[in-house]
Amino acid sequence: MTIDKKIIKAYALKNAIEHEGKAVAGSVISGLFNHGLAKDGIKDIMPLVNAILREVNAISLAEQKKEFILWKNLIGHRPERGDELPELEEVNEKTGVIMRYRPGPSGPLHIGHIISNLPNSLYVEKYGGKFYVIIDDTDPKTCLKNAYKNIKRDCDWIFGNVYKYLNASDRIPIYYKYCKKLIDKNSAYICVCDNEKFKELINNNLPCPCRLLDKKENLKRWKKMLDKKGYKEGEAVLRFKSDIDDPNPAMRDFPLARINLHKHPLKKSKYKVWPLMNLSVAIDDIELKMTHIIRGKDHMDNAKRQKMIFDIFNKKFPKTHFIGRIKFTDLILSKRKINELIDKGVFKGEEDERIPSIASLRKRGYKREVFVDFVRERGISEVDKVISEKDFFEALNRFNKG
Repeated sequence: MTIDKKIIKAYALKNAIEHEGKAVAGSVISGLFNHGLAKDGIKDIMPLVNAILREVNAISLAEQKKEFILWKNLIGHRPERGDELPELEEVNEKTGVIMRYRPGPSGPLHIGHIISNLPNSLYVEKYGGKFYVIIDDTDPKTCLKNAYKNIKRDCDWIFGNVYKYLNASDRIPIYYKYCKKLIDKNSAYICVCDNEKFKELINNNLPCPCRLLDKKENLKRWKKMLDKKGYKEGEAVLRFKSDIDDPNPAMRDFPLARINLHKHPLKKSKYKVWPLMNLSVAIDDIELKMTHIIRGKDHMDNAKRQKMIFDIFNKKFPKTHFIGRIKFTDLILSKRKINELIDKGVFKGEEDERIPSIASLRKRGYKREVFVDFVRERGISEVDKVISEKDFFEALNRFNKG
């Protein structure tokens, strides 16, 4: 499909005016999706987009505003409504921001994922930078093979500016390297205690015997964890050595990696030891140099754990904002329950209109801009909201331009 050069220029001018005279390609491309641009057409159109960006960015802001008057009707520009997302702090004007979304391949992505994670994409669109989608597939028991391609399909549609897709399972050697570094720094240890015994000790602010072992013994145990003939599932856990007097027992010596012998859909039985979320997330955020993170406020404790890992490596923790949940009174959002009902034939696949999945919403005719407008109006407040399906879709439909 060929897109009129005038439309590209209109989006470039609009974006430049919104950002003090500096338009970026990601925002222009996102706008062009509304005019029929397909993901596989981006490469072909980029030379023209970049040429127009150079032309627009070369003129003054005053000239951009004057010229935009001639073009704005091509893209249905609306006046500013005062509901744009708030500015982020500590943004590097030259490099923009680096942000991410970490979906698990355990079922259909749905409206809850849009509301919680679209702000990350929009901020990268606003400031420029990189937006990663990291498929969180380090729990082999919950990974579904067909979910990988569906995640990419849905993220291409709802975000439109993914810099790179990564699978956490491809990064296991990186996580192992950091595990060894943590042991070397005496900041992690291998625990072989009975789980109930460990909980009893830690809840009473007492260390388990394994915590007192030296680095040499812990490295020996780590090697045994990795050995196919070593520890069995459930016999050993890599734990972070935190403050056992922390007021929150959940923060005390939390686990980093476990043995999981369930066959992985991509890696099969290649790995025996799998990192848990707080380890893989922290290491990826360090390695990929995340600058800002927006996540659900149910991850507040996880953010504290991840910051502890950052501190061990003397790394600056990303600026983090937490967003409240929309709690639906009558919508099923649990991926596990949705999968069960699809398997039982209650729902006819993930595009069933009774499921609030991204695939279903797209099939029902909703456009990406509807959710962009909804998220911008809602902002990044930590306040939870309880709402019915009927009231939610009435609110959403206010933005539906058809």
